[in-house]
Amino acid sequence: MATHSTSAPAAPASSAFPLAAAVRFPCASATSNTCAFSLAEHLTREGMFFDLYSIKREAEERSRRRMLLAAGAAMFLSWPNPAAYAAEAKKGFLPVTDKKDGYSFLYPFGWQEVVVQGQDKVYKDVIEPLESVSVNTIPTSKQDIRELGPPDQVAEALIRKVLAAPTQKTKLMEAKENDVDGRTYYTFEFTAQAPNFTRHALGAIAIANGKFYTLTTGANERRWEKIKDRLHTVVDSFKIEARV
Repeated sequence: MATHSTSAPAAPASSAFPLAAAVRFPCASATSNTCAFSLAEHLTREGMFFDLYSIKREAEERSRRRMLLAAGAAMFLSWPNPAAYAAEAKKGFLPVTDKKDGYSFLYPFGWQEVVVQGQDKVYKDVIEPLESVSVNTIPTSKQDIRELGPPDQVAEALIRKVLAAPTQKTKLMEAKENDVDGRTYYTFEFTAQAPNFTRHALGAIAIANGKFYTLTTGANERRWEKIKDRLHTVVDSFKIEARV
């Protein structure tokens, strides 16, 4: 499988616009309780289009629905299916499956689920706040992730416009295309440097079921060597199934 790596500046506006037109979603960072940045907001500042109001309304509505269902349907949907994961679950990890949105993944034992506005699911370490995994699903008219561009271009735009705050210095370290069970995923590795910490992160994105799926996981740079294998397991476990 071909691998694309880059640390070049962000792609020009003409290449980033198809991504924004296809998917509109709030910030995918799980390091705070609110997501203040969105791809739509950034492109609005560049004069491309204005859809900020509808994006915020969508994020708020998603958050309300999630909180109302937390004690009922959402808990049921998140409950792991032992039979489905018997051959795949690894020691030290727990499975999550969302039948409604059609995805599944593993997360490290000991992480706890938290509610973050604008996110579909978030699990994080209770001691190390930068160690987390988040999943987001947003409607799109696209059929395949390759319609948005090559892995490095799509990952670069996503990192700079969505996954990191505008004040953070980002670096895309690797981006590649993977085919799993006939479905195309883009996976990537990047760092986001803030004044007092650097987060080293991994991501996986795909399009299916009329949705743009994003999974992001990471840790503080100082703990990267210790935890990177576990984070790679999280990303590699991310699977999207066709809904029936």
